[in-house]
Amino acid sequence: MKGVLLVNLGSPDSTDPKDVKKYLEEFLMDERVIDMPLWLRTFIVKGIILNTRPKKSAAAYERIWWEEGSPLIVLSERLQDKVDALTSVPVALAMRYGNPSIHSGLEALKNEGVDEVLIIPLYPQFAMATTETILVLAEEIRKKHFPEMQFTNVPAFYNHPDYIRVLSESIQENLKDKDWEHVLFSYHGVPERHIKKSDITKSHCKIDGQCCKTASPAHQFCYRHQCYETTRQVAEYLGLKEGTYTTSFQSRLGIDPWLQPFTDKKINGFPEKNIKKLAVITPAFVSDCLETLEEIGMEARHEFKENGGEEFHLVPCLNDDEAWIKVLSRWIDEWAQAVTAQ
Repeated sequence: MKGVLLVNLGSPDSTDPKDVKKYLEEFLMDERVIDMPLWLRTFIVKGIILNTRPKKSAAAYERIWWEEGSPLIVLSERLQDKVDALTSVPVALAMRYGNPSIHSGLEALKNEGVDEVLIIPLYPQFAMATTETILVLAEEIRKKHFPEMQFTNVPAFYNHPDYIRVLSESIQENLKDKDWEHVLFSYHGVPERHIKKSDITKSHCKIDGQCCKTASPAHQFCYRHQCYETTRQVAEYLGLKEGTYTTSFQSRLGIDPWLQPFTDKKINGFPEKNIKKLAVITPAFVSDCLETLEEIGMEARHEFKENGGEEFHLVPCLNDDEAWIKVLSRWIDEWAQAVTAQ
């Protein structure tokens, strides 16, 4: 029997600093998030970050928390419910960090008799710290607890025509009555070394402005290329003119080189370039979360206006958009029927 596991990033169980600390520890101790030797990662995370950051992060979560709970979890649950109602196979939900866990999601599918699982990481672009860590952990759990299961996964869909269409039409719908001069596509940042570590050719990725435009097998796992390609295809779909949109990267951590340009610097610099009406898209996420609602929707909005900006429009993520639900459901049913026919 076939079934599907939707997997998103995750969230603390509450805004209590203790829950936030627990979540941050699981997240930041992942060797694919902070990819340093265990002793150094432990020193940075447990010796420094967890002694300074939980209270600040808890306050940020407090600002965006909904009555029903974490926006990311609530929106992911809505997505699961709607997809499950449209598909011919069971659909479970899991988070890479926090609850519900990948183990609990697989357990729920097993209890329904599922032994063939389609894993859908809810990230359009591939990255070590997102798609890869989900698939690695899921396989570890399968071997230990569910050896009878077989896994298939949906690859990065950053350039899938269905995804580009629903994302573009969502942007169009959300901006149709808005006055804007420039569109900023803000993606979650990653350290530059992650790009080079993911280069299967071991030589193509140089982050020199040209490698992402030159065809290569490396692009299958190159987060930077995939971000720029999402921007390019959406801009083409929407008919955006060159110079009216920009790609940037947010949420950097530490002092190592991260992908540039940085979102905060771009946003703060727009007013002095006489761009005072800004629309921001966050296509690295399919569900709104701390990084979209607080970092962009509150902090970046405030700084933009402090620097002379006038209008700031944050386009919501796809969340449980009906067109997106239909796309996901169709992908699932096509997989289920293709497997059945073999």
